[in-house]
Amino acid sequence: MQRLIVLITSLTLAACSNPRQEVTTQLADQVLLPAHQQWQSRNAALLDSTRAWCSGEQPLASLEQAFHQTQSAWSRLQPLMVGPLSEGNRSWQVQFWPDKRNMVARQTEDLLNEFADLNQQQLDGASVVVQGLTAFEYVVFDGQTAIADNRERYCPLLTGIARHQLTLSDQVLGLWQQPGGMLDQLTSFPNERYATADEALGGILRVQVTGVDTLKKKLGTPMGRLNSGVPQPYQAEAWRSRHSTENLLASLAGAQAVWERVRSLVGDARLVGNIDQAYKAVRDQLTALPAPLMELVQDPVNQTQLQALYQDLDTLETLQQNDLARHLGIQIGFNANDGD
Repeated sequence: MQRLIVLITSLTLAACSNPRQEVTTQLADQVLLPAHQQWQSRNAALLDSTRAWCSGEQPLASLEQAFHQTQSAWSRLQPLMVGPLSEGNRSWQVQFWPDKRNMVARQTEDLLNEFADLNQQQLDGASVVVQGLTAFEYVVFDGQTAIADNRERYCPLLTGIARHQLTLSDQVLGLWQQPGGMLDQLTSFPNERYATADEALGGILRVQVTGVDTLKKKLGTPMGRLNSGVPQPYQAEAWRSRHSTENLLASLAGAQAVWERVRSLVGDARLVGNIDQAYKAVRDQLTALPAPLMELVQDPVNQTQLQALYQDLDTLETLQQNDLARHLGIQIGFNANDGD
């Protein structure tokens, strides 16, 4: 019996002294789970604000602010979507981007024309295009909706979207916190998802690198990098609300939160300095942008600044996907955007 106790104690101490498992546990407890909780909390606040505006108890500015906060929480979460939120088509229910054919506006109006008294069941059974924040943004910020004069038409949809988002975030958070759920899978090994802490750390870094690559896409697409250099301002994320830059900053902060925990595992001071500097360079350039992204890409004068920002994002991605992965001996491989 004493030998068994000694063995269990030794195994426990070994796990606790495993730096990679410690970092993975920190990431799960201090970064990933709190980001999911914040997203759920913002969705609850958005539903409250939507109901208040629709009943005439709040000004439109309050609803807009609640939307911005919800979108910011979602943007921060995107480089941290390990597990449930990346599965089962869930993320598409939150945001439909890129919207290359103005499908959000067309499908939103088509849905409301089909169902004059839209209910939750009808919305939940509809396309992901109309269930998420992109459709919510269209209704609130697109001038053609004239929302202040059309509450009866749009409030059932806005309330339905906000409720759908809250239900979705409740579901995802439940999958994180339930016994044997995502939180347990990132802190206790082996389990059905990860055999070792190294596998879990690799999974987190893979999602984070995909998040940085998505930042490049969200900048490069409206710049026209995929369209022979022809700017596509209406392909900027959140172009209607003019909050593209704020969303990029929030996503960058989510990615950096991962790096801040992982850096303790890096024994190469030069690599640490390079990655630290890369994050600072991107953050400083984003903060310095003088206007909303959809406006900046339309003026050739801004191309030098935008190209420099894109290059800094590319440098950041390369440092993590190649140099950091090699240093840690972790195979990150292709990210989820490869082939898009």
